[in-house]
Order: sequence, then structure tokens, then C-alpha cells
Amino acid sequence: MSAALAACGVQGQGSPGASAAPDAAEKFWSGKTKTGHVDFANWPLYMDPKKPELKKFTAETGISVTYQEVIQEMGPWFAKVQPQMAAGQSIGYDLMVITNSYQFTQFRDSGFLAPLDHSLLPNFTKNAAAAYKKEAFDPDNVYSVPWASGMTGIAYDPDKLGGRKITKLADLWDPAFKGKVGMFSDTQELANFGLLALGLKPSESTADDWQKAADHLEKQKSAGIVRNYYDQSYVDALGKGEVWITQAWSGDIFQKNLSEGTNYQFVIPAEGGTIWTDNMTIPITAKAPLDAITLIDFFYRTDIAASLAEYINYVAPVPSAQAQIKKDAAKLTGDDRAGLLDVANSKLVFPSQVEYAKLHYYVSFETAEEQQNFQKIFEPIVLG
Repeated sequence: MSAALAACGVQGQGSPGASAAPDAAEKFWSGKTKTGHVDFANWPLYMDPKKPELKKFTAETGISVTYQEVIQEMGPWFAKVQPQMAAGQSIGYDLMVITNSYQFTQFRDSGFLAPLDHSLLPNFTKNAAAAYKKEAFDPDNVYSVPWASGMTGIAYDPDKLGGRKITKLADLWDPAFKGKVGMFSDTQELANFGLLALGLKPSESTADDWQKAADHLEKQKSAGIVRNYYDQSYVDALGKGEVWITQAWSGDIFQKNLSEGTNYQFVIPAEGGTIWTDNMTIPITAKAPLDAITLIDFFYRTDIAASLAEYINYVAPVPSAQAQIKKDAAKLTGDDRAGLLDVANSKLVFPSQVEYAKLHYYVSFETAEEQQNFQKIFEPIVLG
């Protein structure tokens, strides 16, 4: 898996990020002590509701954790916490999971992320896949280490399509699905599909390409094909039959099928899909950074990484998790055993080089002006 990740370029989707000063980590961590509690902000569906990993962490360390699923999209999340962080105030969380989107750059360049002390991350050093140690958006993991990575593709309900198989992005523009198509409200995810549908690579695209993609997406919208532009609520819309075909994240669909017995299909379109990484970071204003970094490293234990992947079904940054999941499955019988083997053998959880070869990076921005221009082009599609 490590080789596949390196080959597909999961190491970054933007220009190389700024590094912290050589003594930044030493200065930040000097004098820090544990408080015995961590406040953890994450996305929905990113941990078993019973929180077995957190219970084990508390039992072993005595550190309690308040876990809240409060992040739905990166843009609104940055906008929510930016005023507090700019004022040097706590945002109420010691650990947050953020995507390597433009907002990661905003968090980093605003000085809002604590530099990590890697002497406190022995499990990461030992167990993380090599590709995750050279990510271009955060060289040398100065501010972040991955929580999980995944793919953006198309999900659909075959029971609604009368046997038709979805294979390409063009299907999202098909009038046959008028009012039954879901698209993402995240402008980068939306733009990626507009660009790929026109045969353009997001990572190499220009402002002229963005406008072409926006025009193509506007045609889809004005034709009444799009039901709505969703955050993670697209999963519920698919479940209720409000949409039949939608942009989707790989782990959500695998998890939905495994936990509820649905038969939704997930495909990487012929024109391509995108790959992303969600990352554990510590806000510079965190009240309990030492407790938080202890929890971060805990998730890099092979047994814990496997346990997490068994539930969330996204790509784990710990390659040894695959063998561990198979060992866990061997201890079970019947449907429980079959379910874990499905996870271990799934191309959505442990993709092959064939899948990775079809994945692309996000649009990258060299300047804030470029990003603002990008937003001006694509935001009206979502907001209008």
C-alpha cells in the first residue's frame, strides 16, 4: 500500500508548505504538562459511536476524551474558529482533524497549528506508511499526521436505476437523472469533477480551465439535474431516495453497506476521481496539547489503527493494519468474520495500484488571490 500511495502522489495536493522555525517545536512544548483530558473535534462517521478506541485510551492512560463530530466542511470550520484563534483564544478543542485543502494552508500560514514534537510520536515513526511522511502540503509532518485518506467518486443506488451501471462522470450530467443527482457543496470537490469531466487535470488547471468547468457545472444545475449540493448529509439523501446518484466519499459508502446491509455502488469514474487526506492537528491555542499528542500517537498503534479502519473503512495510514484486521477476523465466526474480511480485502480500504492510477490531486493555489478567484468562480454555483 505504501508503494501505491507514493506512486499516486498522495503525498500532497498543493505547493510545498512553509516549515516552522527550527526551534518552534522546542519552544511550544517546553513546560507543557498533561491535564488528564482531551477535547477532540472530528467529522461525522469517523469513529464507532461506542468509541472503543477512546475507551481503551482512557483505560490505559487515565486521560478522558470528549469527542464531538462538529466538522462538516473545511471552509465553514476555518471561518468558525478563525476569530478565536486570531485573538489567541481556545476554540474548545485540543485536537482537530482537517483536510489537506486550501484551508490547511490557511491554518498553517496563519500560525494556528502547533508544531509537533516527533519525540512524542514513536508509534507514528515506527508504523506510518513512508508516503505519509513526505506529504507536500506538510513536509516532514511538521504540523500534522494523517487520520485517514480516501477517494472521491460516484455512489449510486442500483435498485433505482433499472440495471444501468454508472461508470463515468458524464452520467452526473445525464437528463435521465433529472432532480436525482447529488453534488458536493465543497467548492474544491465540486470543481474537481467539473474539470475531470472536461478531461482537465485539477492539479494542472488554470483560471481559464476553472471557468470552463464552472460553465459545465452551471449547465448541469440549470437543467435541473442536481437535486442539491451536499455536505456529508449526502449519505442520508441517498438513503432516503432523494438522490439516486451522487458525488461520494469511498469510506462512507463502504461503511453504509457494511453496517446497514444496503447495496450502494461506489465507482471511480473513467475520467478519474480525487484523493485526499484528513489530518490530526493541534490548535496552537489548545489547553491540553500534551494529552492531545499522546492520543495522536495512540492511533498509530497497529491494533488501534486496525480497529479504527474496521469501522470507518477509509484507507489507514498504518499498512500493518491490514494484516491485523485479518488476524482479528480469524478469531470470529459467521457474518462477523466475513464482515472483517470484507474490510481487509476491500479495494476501497486497501486500494490497489489500478485504483490509485485513476485518482487526481486537488487544484493547487500559489497565492491567496488565486484561491479567491477560484472561490468567486465556483461559489455562485453552490450558493445560487
